[in-house]
Amino acid sequence: MQIAVLTFEGFNELDSFVASGILNRMKSRGWAAHITSPTPQVTSMNGVTIERQKPLEFAAEADAVLFGSGVLTREIAADRALLSRISLDPQRQLIGAQCSGTLLLARLGLIGDLPACTDLTTRPWVVEAGVTVIDRPFIAHGRVATAGGCLASQYLASWVIAHGASRRDAEEALHYVAPVGEKRLYVERAMAVIADYIQA
Repeated sequence: MQIAVLTFEGFNELDSFVASGILNRMKSRGWAAHITSPTPQVTSMNGVTIERQKPLEFAAEADAVLFGSGVLTREIAADRALLSRISLDPQRQLIGAQCSGTLLLARLGLIGDLPACTDLTTRPWVVEAGVTVIDRPFIAHGRVATAGGCLASQYLASWVIAHGASRRDAEEALHYVAPVGEKRLYVERAMAVIADYIQA
């Protein structure tokens, strides 16, 4: 499975790096999560500049696409030229968004009137876009999921792994990154959050 982790100027490092780090635990299965950006370099909200691994157009061919958040998401959501470069197919792809990334999903018409998750800062903008926001860390509707809170990236990554591979694979990926001495409880709690949205 090839995964595009959409990472824009002003991005939140936790969103992009935690999700891609967990997803790349599946490398032995041929999976790869790629930092995917509209420009060759992007700088985070805290001044960390990185090189993209894939251009924005890679999102169209990826098996899964995750939208991270950032401090410039409102500007990105208003940039029609930039959004026109993102072509997604929820019938074929798994699509997820975190925090202000939910605003981009709304602008792309991928949420509609379904309830969604986002962070507290972005909530008014997402509501303004016509989305019903719920106070939960994660929710999925079929192949489209949203998460709220920086550390909710673990839920998006686990959901993608559980869908694309198995629940056991998701548990093992989480177990690897979980704090020592808390691994079992950490995995159980995380899997409980996404349990209703993955196949048996």
